[in-house]
Order: sequence, then structure tokens, then C-alpha cells
Amino acid sequence: EVQLVESGGGLVQAGGSLRLSCAASGFTFDDYAIGWFRQAPGKEREGVSCISSSDGSTYYADSVKGRFTISSDNAKNTVYLQMNSLKPEDTAVYYCAAAPFVREIGVATMCRTYYGVDYWGKGTLVTVSS
Repeated sequence: EVQLVESGGGLVQAGGSLRLSCAASGFTFDDYAIGWFRQAPGKEREGVSCISSSDGSTYYADSVKGRFTISSDNAKNTVYLQMNSLKPEDTAVYYCAAAPFVREIGVATMCRTYYGVDYWGKGTLVTVSS
């Protein structure tokens, strides 16, 4: 059974930090790209950051560049999203997703268009207070 389990969400003040984790199981981790998406109330889901487990390539949305860092621990089949300098506009449910990695397509396309996404986690809520 495929599972993507997010953890690490919570309530934090503006300027604070959180680290989200996405633990994957039930598929060949090294063959997939893993991404973090978020959905704020009343808004569409958007790609935040994506990473390829095989070549380490990454993508960040402009809104989080310089503040968020994505990383992958292939031994643990886990992807992390370190979020620093959090802003109230970062408040959202954060979802982990997985797509087969195709080098020619790249992780940016996955993040921007959900291209190839096969699996989704149930999400973890991040609330940033002002």
C-alpha cells in the first residue's frame, strides 16, 4: 500500500521556523520525485517545492525562495521541508505528493502543473500568526 505521511505542521509566529516531514512507503522511492504543495483557504493548491530522489534536482516557487529548503533522506524514504522566516501568507494545509521522475520533464514541471503526480498525502496544517 502506498503511503505518504506528512508531519511537523503547527502554529508558529511570523518569523519563526518549522520543519515538515514526508515519510513515503509502498513504492520505489529512488524512482520518484517528491513535492510539497499547499492550499490556503479559498485558494487553489500550489506547488511550493519539489525534489528528485535520484539526482537531487530541486525547484522552489518564487514565493518561498531563500526561505524554504527541501531535502531528501533516501535511506529513510523521507523528504523534508525546512521553512524559515515564515509569513502569515504561508498559512495553508501542506501536502506531500509523489510523481515518477522523468529527467526530461524535470521537477519544476511537476511542481507547476502536478505533472505525473500519482500519490498524495493527507496534509498537515501550518498556521503562521502575525
